[in-house]
Amino acid sequence: MENRNILVTGGAGFIGTNFVLYWLDNNPQDKIVVLDALTYAGNRASLASAENNPNFIFVHGDICDTSLVETLLKEHKIDTLVHFAAESHVDRSITGPDAFIETNIIGTYSLLKATKKIWLDQPKAQGQEPLKHRFHHVSTDEVYGELGPDDPAFTEETAYAPNSPYSASKAASDHLVRAYHHTYGLNVTTSNCSNNYGPYHFPEKLIPLIITNILFDKPLPVYGDGQQIRDWLYVEDHARGIELVLNKGRVGETYNIGGHNEWANIDIVKLVCKLMNDYFNGTLVPSSLNLTPSELAGKYPLAKSAIAGYCEELITFVEDRAGHDWRYAIDATKTNKELGYKPVESFETGIRKTVEWYLGKEDWWQGLL
Repeated sequence: MENRNILVTGGAGFIGTNFVLYWLDNNPQDKIVVLDALTYAGNRASLASAENNPNFIFVHGDICDTSLVETLLKEHKIDTLVHFAAESHVDRSITGPDAFIETNIIGTYSLLKATKKIWLDQPKAQGQEPLKHRFHHVSTDEVYGELGPDDPAFTEETAYAPNSPYSASKAASDHLVRAYHHTYGLNVTTSNCSNNYGPYHFPEKLIPLIITNILFDKPLPVYGDGQQIRDWLYVEDHARGIELVLNKGRVGETYNIGGHNEWANIDIVKLVCKLMNDYFNGTLVPSSLNLTPSELAGKYPLAKSAIAGYCEELITFVEDRAGHDWRYAIDATKTNKELGYKPVESFETGIRKTVEWYLGKEDWWQGLL
C-alpha cells in the first residue's frame, strides 16, 4: 500500500516505540496512530521525538475496548494494524497470569472483532468490496517451546509447545489471528521473533537490568547456572523485518524474524560487564557520547566496580525461574528467501549501541527503576 494509515497497538512499549520511530523516519508519507494503555512497560516519553510530527497521533486506551478500536479504525481510515500490545515478562506471567490472559488473548480477540467489522462486515452490508487492509500480529519464538543443545532452530513449521503462561497466551493469540484469516478472510500476517534488545528496553529485562545495576553497583542476578541460550535481535532490525512483511509478505503467512545470534545468558552478562569496564577505564571510547572516563565516573559515581574494572564480581547466581526454557533459536530462512531479510546489526555493534544509549539516557530509565 502507498500512504498507509497505520494503527500501532502497544506503540509506547519497547518494540512498539522503536517500530514507530523507525517507520516515521523511513516512511514519512504514512500516518501512525498509537494506541497504548500506558501500563508499567508503556512510556509515552519514549515517543517524545515524534510528538511534533503531523503524521503521528497518540491515543491513551485499551485494546480490550472494542468500541474505541472501531472508532479509531473509522476516524483515521486505518488500513494497516500492527499489533505489539502484550504483557510480555515471563516472570510476571508466573506470579500473575490473569493480566496475560486478558491482554494477550482477550485483547487480540477485541482487535480482530473490530477489524473484521470495519474492514469486512460493514462494506459487505453496504454492497461494497472489503476495504484494503492488513492485520499484522507480532508474536514470539517462545510459542514453540524449548530446544535441546543439538535441536535445529525453530521454523515456521515447528509445532507449538508453549511452557509459560506468557507463551501460552501468545500462542492462543496466534491461533486466533490464523482463524480469523481462514474463517473470515481477514488479511493477516504473523511474525515470530527472537529476543529483542536495544534502546527503550524496560529496565527489568536482562540487558538493561545488567547495565543499570552496574551503574548503581548492585548485584547482577543470573538465573541458575546462566547457561540458558537465547537468539538475540537488535530491535531496529526487527522493525525492518516487519516492514518487509508488510510490504512483501504473503497474506495468511507466518514469518520468523531472528538475529542468527545465539548467546548463553551468562556470556551476555560477562560481555556487558567487559564493555562497562572498558568504557569506564578508557579502553573503549563511546562513539555516541562525548564523555571521557573521568566524566563517566563523575556522572555515575556509584558505579564503583565499573570504575575499578571489576564488574564481573557483581554477578550473583540466583534460584532458577520455574519452568525455565533452556534454549530458543530462530531459523529465519523463509523470511530471508521470500522477503530478502537480513539483520543489519551484528551483536557486537548492536550491544555497543545499546550500552551507550543507556549511559546517555539516564533521564529516561531512572524514573522507571
